[in-house]
Amino acid sequence: MIMERYANRSGGSGVYAYSIGLDCIHVKFSGNAKIYQYSYTGKAGQKHVDNMKLLAQKGSGLNTYINLHVKYKYD
Repeated sequence: MIMERYANRSGGSGVYAYSIGLDCIHVKFSGNAKIYQYSYTGKAGQKHVDNMKLLAQKGSGLNTYINLHVKYKYD
């Protein structure tokens, strides 16, 4: 899997990189080797995954969104 470096426009995000799939998003956090998958069919659900995809591409707000809505809803 090829991951794209998160833009981190605010400068304080814990997100390091991400990869967008058709029905999921993979997120790698700074200082952590594990890659977390959030998917349509998993606990996160399509609404949250789609929001996360948009925020990842925007380069801002992804870490906050994860902490508020899907922190432990990874697959």
